[in-house]
Amino acid sequence: MIQGIGAAAGVAIGKAFVLPNWEWSLPDNEVNPVDLAKEFERLYEGIRTSKDEIEFIKREFREVVGPEESSIFDAHLAILDDPVFMSEIRGIIERQYKAAEVAVKEAIDHFVAMFDLLDDEYMKERAVDIKDVGNRLLKHLLGAPEVTLPSDTQPYILVAKELSPSQLAHLNPTYVLGIVTMMGGKTSHSSIMARALGIPLVAGLENKLSNPIQTGDMLVMDGETGAVQLHPDESTVREYTQMREKQHKKREQLELLSSVESVTKDGVTLRLAGNISSVKELNMALKYGAEGVGLFRTEFLYMDRDSFPSEEEQFEVYKLVAEKVGSNPVVIRTLDIGGDKHLDYFQLPEEQNPFLGYRAIRISLDRKDMFKTQLTAIMMASSYGNVKLMFPMISSIEEVQEAKAILGEVMEDLEKRGIPFDRNIPVGIMIEVPAAVMISDSLAREVDFFSIGTNDLVQYVLAVDRMNEQIAHMYHPYHPAVLRMIRMTVEAAQDAGISVSVCGEMAADERSLPLWLELGISDLSMSPQSLLKVKHRTLNTLASEARAVAKACFKSRTSSETEAQLTRFAVSGGIPLGSGAETKERTL
Repeated sequence: MIQGIGAAAGVAIGKAFVLPNWEWSLPDNEVNPVDLAKEFERLYEGIRTSKDEIEFIKREFREVVGPEESSIFDAHLAILDDPVFMSEIRGIIERQYKAAEVAVKEAIDHFVAMFDLLDDEYMKERAVDIKDVGNRLLKHLLGAPEVTLPSDTQPYILVAKELSPSQLAHLNPTYVLGIVTMMGGKTSHSSIMARALGIPLVAGLENKLSNPIQTGDMLVMDGETGAVQLHPDESTVREYTQMREKQHKKREQLELLSSVESVTKDGVTLRLAGNISSVKELNMALKYGAEGVGLFRTEFLYMDRDSFPSEEEQFEVYKLVAEKVGSNPVVIRTLDIGGDKHLDYFQLPEEQNPFLGYRAIRISLDRKDMFKTQLTAIMMASSYGNVKLMFPMISSIEEVQEAKAILGEVMEDLEKRGIPFDRNIPVGIMIEVPAAVMISDSLAREVDFFSIGTNDLVQYVLAVDRMNEQIAHMYHPYHPAVLRMIRMTVEAAQDAGISVSVCGEMAADERSLPLWLELGISDLSMSPQSLLKVKHRTLNTLASEARAVAKACFKSRTSSETEAQLTRFAVSGGIPLGSGAETKERTL
């Protein structure tokens, strides 16, 4: 048995296909100085072609897994625009008289070697992105074909030294049983994409194999534990086959819960809604029994295009979502760009701290023309379903009042145009910055509902960038300060008689369920993929027991103490997290 790193859960059994490494035949002669302009022209044409190709891959991949995972390719586009990387390539051409492809290869090698020297797994894994982008550029400069995968006739376990996001985006999940890589880890972009595609992945087998894996070798692998067996015997194959069948059975059983109401053993009902970015994600959420949309991230309507969407374009999407959801609520959040989300056609200022800068409601209030267009489209759609409106990243009363004043102007204009809309549309705000928590009692008098965005709230409360792997260990949703902020918000909402929901990652973590039951939160919104596991957890929980655990958590002094208590409760409740073990489970 070979022990690697479990990077994407799941069991796979099958024959290996070993992906060959990139190999390039590069010219070794110097370029005539008079031909340097031609080399630069070739370089820029290769960059343009590479960008077009990456944009196409991003769009295709987005259709499969959704906008958030496909945004990985934004990092690839950023590399082709990176002034340091491009300056290195141009310098080699200009000073050493080398061909464009040689300059690109030397620049790749330089930056990869530099990253490999760093004692930081995250930075080492980002070297894969540089190689991916560089190899794409080299392919166009050399006119080389893609490294091809086997024809989709026989399922296989893909084996590679390392797998780039671009290569992974071209895989057909129907035929790729699993992936084994010599390099990489849990935080690599390829691992993130494999999890999104549902393909088991084991990484980090470098220097752990006594003999290299060959195409055609039989393998069994467990993407959760990181175990890989080369040339397994019959008993091992039977053991892993049983594990795989249990996992498949578990998934099938969970899908039976789609139409089951989410109620605890002692009768407390929770409304589980979906976070969506597209109609495709809505369809998945409804398939898994979502009771409405708790967060419609409208910014993704603005992406992958070259201009702002028109009023009519937005209206058609909002209307379609409202009609599909029917009588259940659809909470539409206004444009939330800035921070880590950008539009190619809307130039944002260079900022040292973009997450603290020009983003979300701040942009909308500054660009009233754009804001009014979106509000008009939302209001037009409000007459086709149970639509609610929500403003992001609110930090002051003034922002809410100004946004509501603009909404009033939009309503007046629609009345003049004779267009029907819901004049009593519920208006709410995201609670995701500490300032909003501290004045939540005042904000509650201005709006109809709160939605707690735990991802940003944790980030801002703890001053921890959740995308920075170097300090990822400090990003603790169960930090006492975070729990106190959440409780303060809920109490302010309850005192004012308005509703409050949770729509961040904490809502999707079934261990958090006792917290919501103790606080009296009955509305949770999460990614479609998380709906059934949270419902499963709810159906197998006694609210009275959960509340007792939560009371102890709110008295805890450390994050680890709270997390341990919640994890113990989840396991003792008969559902070992992620194990797929047989238990006494309701409705299954």
